[in-house]
Amino acid sequence: MKKTYVIDTNILILSPYAIECFEDNDLVIPLVVVEELDGLKKADGEKGANARQAVRLLENYRNKGNLLIGVQLQGGGILRIEKNYVNIALPEDLPDDKADNRILKVCKGLNDEKEKEGQIILVSKDLVLRLKAQILGIKAEDYTTEQISDDDVGYTGRCEVFVPDALFKGFKKKGIDVGEAFQTDEDGKTVKAELVENEFVILKSDQSLKKTLLGRVENGRILPLNYKKSKPYGVSPRNVGQYFMQEPLMADAQKAPLVIIKGMAGTAKTFYSLAVGMEKVYGNPTGEYRRIIVCRTNAQFDDDIGYLPGNEQEKIAPLMRPIIDNLEQILDSNEAERYKDEMMLSDKIEEIFERGIIQTEVLNFIRGRSIAKTYLIIDEAQNMTPNQVKGIITRAGKGTKIILLGDPNQIDKPFLDEKTNGLSYAAKHMKGSPY
Repeated sequence: MKKTYVIDTNILILSPYAIECFEDNDLVIPLVVVEELDGLKKADGEKGANARQAVRLLENYRNKGNLLIGVQLQGGGILRIEKNYVNIALPEDLPDDKADNRILKVCKGLNDEKEKEGQIILVSKDLVLRLKAQILGIKAEDYTTEQISDDDVGYTGRCEVFVPDALFKGFKKKGIDVGEAFQTDEDGKTVKAELVENEFVILKSDQSLKKTLLGRVENGRILPLNYKKSKPYGVSPRNVGQYFMQEPLMADAQKAPLVIIKGMAGTAKTFYSLAVGMEKVYGNPTGEYRRIIVCRTNAQFDDDIGYLPGNEQEKIAPLMRPIIDNLEQILDSNEAERYKDEMMLSDKIEEIFERGIIQTEVLNFIRGRSIAKTYLIIDEAQNMTPNQVKGIITRAGKGTKIILLGDPNQIDKPFLDEKTNGLSYAAKHMKGSPY
């Protein structure tokens, strides 16, 4: 049955092409949403860019017909702007001058029409607006087009499998065919392991649980780790996760141009990524990369960096403090002596930044660039939108490696969650890719 979706402003700010994602259903955009887009179109960062893109898309449809009457969408539905229902009565606790409540008026007005009853659905990322809609008897839903599934959320990039004990002997030379790997289901029955390209694997012998090996899936085989014995900038892996993390970080940009690392705080995501970058660019330069660029996404990073004194680097220095903390430990590995000469340690870090070995950037300023031969670290990537992460990945020029770091369970940005953030989105869509 055909439905009518009423679109909130935040949907178009997060995904300006959402208008074209509702198949053959009708779309209604309240006039107040157009007013809010107009107010946001001059904003800096992703918010302003998406507002402008949404307005351009509406303009394209306006050129095809009268949006107040309705214009045919590509999927077969009708798109129209609704300026009526301003006199619809809401409870006294919902003031008329609030934009959210003006959207609710449109929903309620449409819902009250007999032929539309039960088929009006408000789509919003705003939990409070959806709650108010339910109180008024209006059906409300989240925008799920860019939302990943529970299975994709749970994908860790590694798994445990069993293989015949006889295959352990030749593993280091030729690996093991993925068809030989198996797991056990909830009933204890043996089932074939479903492995994807570049997934990391803990191999266990079917004869002894004490015999284990570490590998990675490539072209239908489970191969041994190439960098298991590496110690980038003197750092050694302390657990299985860090052995797996080290492998794609150490691989060259042709082999692994994109590395996605998900993990809770304290798992050394930033520390290890910086250690490998320092090894490649500063410790024992390989010529692979010209520099390290670190962009630590933050809720504030999508806003103007302000009018405080100083250049860009000085303004964003407080947000980059966690990077400095990790550098202090990397540059001086002797824990007992590390902070005895604070001046010398500070001079080492200052030299690295002055020589351009490490540069820090605001997320806004990466838009439109083409970054070549660079080791690019995006920290706190769970605070990126899917649109932002697509923009970042497409900035990679020849010889650039992009590392996305973050914890999907620690999101600071409004309207994002563990299923809709850019880090999870990238992990889902790049799952199984040879890159």
